[in-house]
Amino acid sequence: MSSCRSGQCLYQVNYGDGSYTFGDFATESVSFGNSGSVKNVALGCGHDNEGLFVGAAGLLGLGGGPLSLTNQLKATSFSYCLVNRDSAGSSTLDFNSVQLGVDSVTAPLMKNRKIDTFYYVGLSGMSVGGQMVSIPESAFRLDESGNGGIIVDCGTAITRLQTQAYNPLRDAFVRMTQNLKLTSAVALFDTCYDLSGQASVRVPTVSFHFADGKSWNLPAANYLIPVDSAGTYCFAFAPTTSSLSIIGNVQQQGTRVTFDLANNRMGFSPNKCQ
Repeated sequence: MSSCRSGQCLYQVNYGDGSYTFGDFATESVSFGNSGSVKNVALGCGHDNEGLFVGAAGLLGLGGGPLSLTNQLKATSFSYCLVNRDSAGSSTLDFNSVQLGVDSVTAPLMKNRKIDTFYYVGLSGMSVGGQMVSIPESAFRLDESGNGGIIVDCGTAITRLQTQAYNPLRDAFVRMTQNLKLTSAVALFDTCYDLSGQASVRVPTVSFHFADGKSWNLPAANYLIPVDSAGTYCFAFAPTTSSLSIIGNVQQQGTRVTFDLANNRMGFSPNKCQ
């Protein structure tokens, strides 16, 4: 939403988690070191930022909408790599430097005609410990009405899956971790373990399988995460009642995620954060 009066414009943006930002709408030149600059890039100077924006310097929009930085730069591709949340290093963001090598897991990138912001990926299923989980094919399908599907989003922390996908995934993981001590639920996590006193544990690999036959195997630290200092670890997926599923940033840590917008392809390249 925006409104202008006497040459000054206001904006307000509301997000799905209830957060919002309100302030002045402006344009500015954005420069990239010695790579040149882009004039008249639209941005907002937020004066009232509520919800999950506490402590944040700002919000960088990389979606498919007309006001995202990606579109304003007319980028044909971009990629980022999120370092581990406990790392002292910096994450990186590149524009127009797509390199989907042989070690990259590629997947179809799809757009929703009803919602231009989200990046949908062609997901065919998931596996635990090398065994495919029994998930209905419709669980990840984007239908002609613009409902359903699964998006890749660096602004969502925990991967949210439709209940009909989450329940069998969780059950398969629990079945293969019977040697670990279950403990009570924590916040949005319903499957947690007491790993106190253990130097290391072995857990089954969780993988995403894409529509073109490739699979992305997650590191254990991306789906079994500590939630306190007492040794409680939780299975880092959560159910959603929405028809839309989301691959969040905890699952993306340590993987270079590439959006080849010109060719409608996505790439996942583990351990390519430099």
